[in-house]
Amino acid sequence: MSQSQQASSWSVEEVLEWIQEKHPGHIKTLCKGIIKHDISGRALLRLKEHHLELLGVEDEEQQHEILQNLLLLKVQEEINQLNDICSDCFSS
Repeated sequence: MSQSQQASSWSVEEVLEWIQEKHPGHIKTLCKGIIKHDISGRALLRLKEHHLELLGVEDEEQQHEILQNLLLLKVQEEINQLNDICSDCFSS
């Protein structure tokens, strides 16, 4: 996958790549909504249950699965940012 390191800077295409990798069963459902609403990485990280429902994912278990992967993505983003801060502090 050719996604940039920070999920918040992903393009719509990179969001679709992430969905395809993590939730291939939902790509058809989510693809139209992601493109229609121009959901970039920054918007992806802010999705909540009701957004997923509006995008066509109605099953609660499936919503929770997607939200769990989004939480992991947010945590990884935070870790990357902290690592960047630490490396900046120690390189000075």
